[in-house]
Amino acid sequence: MPEIENSKNGKLNIWLPFLFAAMLAGGMYVGSQLNPAPQLIIQTDGIDPAEFSKIGNGRVEDLLRFIEARYVDEVNSDELIEKAIDKIISELDPHSSYIPVSQVERINDELEGNFDGVGIEFIILDDTIVVVAPIAGGPSEEAGILAGDKIIEINDSTAVGGETDVRELVNKLRGQAGSEVKVGVKRGKSKTVKNFNIKREPIPIFSVDVGYMLDERTGFIKVNRFSETTYREFMQEVEELHEKGMKDLVIDLRQNPGGYLNKATQMLSQLFPDKGKLLVYTEGRTVRRNEYKSTGLTHFSIEKVAVLIDEGSASASEIVAGAVQDWDRGVIIGRRSFGKGLVQEQLDLNDGSALRLTVARYFTPSDRLIQKSYDDKNAYSSDIINRYQGGELLNKDSIHQSDTTQFFTKLEKRIVFGGGGITPDVFIPLDTTYLNDSYISLRQVLPQYIYRYAENNANELREMSLEKLRDDFVVDDNMLNDFLKFGEENGAKVDAEDVGKIKENVKRLLKARLARSLYKEDGFYTIWNDSDEVVKAALRALKKENPLADYDE
Repeated sequence: MPEIENSKNGKLNIWLPFLFAAMLAGGMYVGSQLNPAPQLIIQTDGIDPAEFSKIGNGRVEDLLRFIEARYVDEVNSDELIEKAIDKIISELDPHSSYIPVSQVERINDELEGNFDGVGIEFIILDDTIVVVAPIAGGPSEEAGILAGDKIIEINDSTAVGGETDVRELVNKLRGQAGSEVKVGVKRGKSKTVKNFNIKREPIPIFSVDVGYMLDERTGFIKVNRFSETTYREFMQEVEELHEKGMKDLVIDLRQNPGGYLNKATQMLSQLFPDKGKLLVYTEGRTVRRNEYKSTGLTHFSIEKVAVLIDEGSASASEIVAGAVQDWDRGVIIGRRSFGKGLVQEQLDLNDGSALRLTVARYFTPSDRLIQKSYDDKNAYSSDIINRYQGGELLNKDSIHQSDTTQFFTKLEKRIVFGGGGITPDVFIPLDTTYLNDSYISLRQVLPQYIYRYAENNANELREMSLEKLRDDFVVDDNMLNDFLKFGEENGAKVDAEDVGKIKENVKRLLKARLARSLYKEDGFYTIWNDSDEVVKAALRALKKENPLADYDE
């Protein structure tokens, strides 16, 4: 199952087929993304070094100095130090982590919500960077870069070839804001290379993928992480949807690995009009109890709420789902969440690296701790695989509650559990088609196929609105077979016996990705959600007078 991998430090990374747009350093690379390990970060003013200056009495430093001075062979002190740090961290919980200097900037960029670069969305096609679209208002658009441009040179060095490394190219495109990068592009069928000097600028990394109306009264907002900009992005979408007549709201937190705790509580405050409702509290050995309560400063009226979660929803996502469930504020739909109830504080180290250390646990309003056991680190890192193999992702009766202590929701006194995530009110099984090897293999070549299809049918598609594409465009067997042929010619491994099983979902994906190429995330989710069983279950629940009535459907 290639969708689930373990990182170097044993943190669980989740790669599911629903994620199609990966944000890389110099622009946006259209492909698949490994989600970061679940984190819940509290923002602090740092730690007084005096608190830990005497820890260990300098034994580690003395040991390393002695080895460096006297050991029989040459040693790489930096490597020894990092291995020692990794070993120490591995003795703690699964979410405390050391971040090397080489990764700090990228990880901080994701949480801060921006990076410095040229602002393009691109794919690699025939070993060449092809611009899918310049980011609106970004430096590439300002410089005159167009969709379809092929970038063949970066700073007078070739950017074409079979050995092209995507991350290396991305690193060449990114750089400090205000600096310039020279790119050479070929446009259309012209063989002439056009040169552009692009001044790098801060490029936003959006944490809210999309907001649109599912029907005449129901809004849908997809949040992919909780970064510094999440609350602002969320409120912008709420305002726009409110102007379109939104009364009820579906918040999609599937595959959302978390982020800043206070951004989750700010979002929650918009769902609770009363001031002073406890949303979550944190507490640790050296961290006093800290309560986060609703502010009462709601800007827009939201009536019924549904929150979508799955096994990839962690930390801050679980805080949102837990508060909504514990206060009976809305209905939770999907599959049991990750089960991450630990809080990290980030300490920047002198050499530019960083330590994320677990300093507290968080508890939902009903006093639930939803952290799953990590006594067995191997079992913890393979928990999602074990859930699948044990049938939990396919059958609600297979959900195993590691802690059977009963907690009760605040208003309706429903029984809820901790010790392993948020169990949804309405269970929707995983569609195993998305784990099919042939489907996964085809998905890897889909961006290239869609680009070529859109290019070859530009005149027809240019006149097609999203509504018309949604209602009238059909991915027929001819288009499917053309894609299957393209896939096999470009390295996709397709088992003939699988085609019948995955046929309808491949068609659905082709249409959704075509819509994305024309209308970005609005297009993709409009098409994709039409057939999404979790979204359909949310709409059914919100149509009830009480969405929690007969919630065990």
